[in-house]
Amino acid sequence: QVQLVESGGGLVQPGGSLRLSCAASRTPFNSYVMGWYRQAPGKQRELVAGFTTYGSTNYAGSVKGRFTISRDNANNTVYLQMNSLKPEDTAMYYCRAHPRWGGNDYWGQGTQVTVSS
Repeated sequence: QVQLVESGGGLVQPGGSLRLSCAASRTPFNSYVMGWYRQAPGKQRELVAGFTTYGSTNYAGSVKGRFTISRDNANNTVYLQMNSLKPEDTAMYYCRAHPRWGGNDYWGQGTQVTVSS
């Protein structure tokens, strides 16, 4: 019912910034609760930042104050602005869409973020 395509990942030095984008194919965009997750090699997938059902935001403690999630409903796009990046932020980052009416979540293919000197 919806396809998600992430972009914006890459290699960045510690302290640098990246902006990830997630473009969704299905409208209306507000019918889905959006979020960002990440998974490092050998680690379980974890929530990084997400919107709640009512439009507020939640952040993992490790990224609070450094990352910001936002959305552009007109363009069906969700963003993750990542500042002051650390080597421990290195992971595959995934976009997730949860239907407000229920049903299974939809996931993008992921975009790699590598923070290294």
